[in-house]
Amino acid sequence: MDMVDVLVIGAGPAGLNAALYAARKELTVKVVTTDIGGQMLLTNEIENYLGFPSISGFELADKMEAHVKQYPVEFVYAGVKSLVKEGDGTFTAHLDDGGELRGKACIVTAGKHSRTLDIPGEKEYTGRGVSYCATCDGPFYRKKTVAIVGGGDSAVQAAIELAKLCPTVYLLVRSRIRAQEILVKRMKELENVKVYMGYTPEEVKGDKKVQGLVIKNKADGKTEELSVDGVFVEAGGIPNNSYLPSDVKVNSLGEIMTNKEGETNVDGLFAAGDVTDCRNKQVIIAAGEGAAAALAAHEYLLRSGL
Repeated sequence: MDMVDVLVIGAGPAGLNAALYAARKELTVKVVTTDIGGQMLLTNEIENYLGFPSISGFELADKMEAHVKQYPVEFVYAGVKSLVKEGDGTFTAHLDDGGELRGKACIVTAGKHSRTLDIPGEKEYTGRGVSYCATCDGPFYRKKTVAIVGGGDSAVQAAIELAKLCPTVYLLVRSRIRAQEILVKRMKELENVKVYMGYTPEEVKGDKKVQGLVIKNKADGKTEELSVDGVFVEAGGIPNNSYLPSDVKVNSLGEIMTNKEGETNVDGLFAAGDVTDCRNKQVIIAAGEGAAAALAAHEYLLRSGL
């Protein structure tokens, strides 16, 4: 089994930029991933990535991939079951297809996956009215009524996108809206977006497909049922880090704790992007963190003599 200088787990903006920077330092690099683009692929339009006033997530991912592939970076398409730090200080990634990859240093950039609501009817109607990607599935709900659960950037952006297709869009916010001000302003200008502030989803109802969503007012405990054809869950994400060594420090949300260089508490292990405890989850921040982690990994390899 070949040993590379840097093993990168994940190929979103953080992972792709980490691979690029590591390769430009003349390090050998392998990227293990199940897709290229990560959560960018769930974003219809990105307007705050410097140099691109407006670009789709798919297009930006394609451009990043093409840039990285100008360098001798190898991509391995698989999931990681476990990551082990060996006695010699190197890392072995055990893959879900039975394979193994080894690296002298490792950069974790695997992002997050969608948080579920864990309410009755959610699992039963997933794919039949319950969706976790407004960009992917929104066009199927043209001229239909939908509900969105969440209060962050992805939820508000989903409301804006779906308002172009749907006569009525309900946005359920548990406590407060945490999205960027410019997105909130745009949403408030849309008459067909109805915000339910201080409400939680209680049950998805239907008959073969979604027909309603039961919601509860947190203040008085009263419930009501919204007549909807679709429910889009945009309630945040859970870090993809189940494979990490048990001694890697994470916060209460399961996010990997790093310093500004992308270093974790484990020597030779770095992390970047949405899988970490960085405060702001943005494409451009993830890309910058990927670069910082790669440069730190390069310095680590020089110091360690691996």
